[in-house]
Amino acid sequence: MIITILDVVISGLLLGGIYAVTAVGLSLQYGVARVLNIAHGEFIMLGAFITWSLYTVVGINPLISLVISGPVVFVVGVLLYRTLFTRLRKISPTPGAFEGNSMLACFGLLFIIQNVAILIWGADIKGYSYLAFPVSFWGAKFAANRLLTLVFALVICSAFYLFLSRTRMGKAIRAAAQDPEAAGLMGVKINQVLALCFGFGALMAGLGGALISMSYKIQPTMGLEYTMIALIVIVLGGLGSIPGSLVGGLILGLVGSIVTHIEPGLALVAYYVIFMVLLLARPTGILGR
Repeated sequence: MIITILDVVISGLLLGGIYAVTAVGLSLQYGVARVLNIAHGEFIMLGAFITWSLYTVVGINPLISLVISGPVVFVVGVLLYRTLFTRLRKISPTPGAFEGNSMLACFGLLFIIQNVAILIWGADIKGYSYLAFPVSFWGAKFAANRLLTLVFALVICSAFYLFLSRTRMGKAIRAAAQDPEAAGLMGVKINQVLALCFGFGALMAGLGGALISMSYKIQPTMGLEYTMIALIVIVLGGLGSIPGSLVGGLILGLVGSIVTHIEPGLALVAYYVIFMVLLLARPTGILGR
């Protein structure tokens, strides 16, 4: 009984760590740049496939690939914001109109990135074996790669939180999130900060994709599911709250693990039920304001 409970809890934390990393990026993109990035999961997919390619073709360790796949997706995110979303911001008459226009543009990005990935990597499910040997933990056994994924997920989220809270750039990002006009008057280069925010969101997605590829099978159409999960996590934790995304991801991972243990086919259903209940009962989320 104790081993079963431990297995469910640890499995939930492993899943929650991945959810947290992927959700932090979306929380930043919407909380600061005001872009509800429906194509967020496609950036996760890109990070996963870049890592897969580096390991299977070049032989680069997936952990080392984190410093390659993440920055590559970051550059893609910055370029997209500089070209597409900056233009949309200029031509949109109101902030609300910009949010609507940007969300529609993200739907287009979703299909463009997805189809480009299919052309490059094909539509087949792919994967690789990396540190797949079992590790015993208080009688329960887990794959070593999944435990390593949890550790790196927590380290990445903690480092990113320290970056936002302790550095000068992090303070500029938080200022832009609270009041872009006032931040601009105080010398913050708003357009640059917003582009970096979208890029950092893509960076976290790319890192999350790299971690996912270490433990799970990947395919070009995997993005939408992770986008929906990230949306649920940021609503659960609180829109724009980085600690909330971490807490929300871990909670959702635990819920998913418990439901999967009872009935595997109901995990996504449980996520959507939580999403709807939160919207009705506490739309600000756990740590939202």
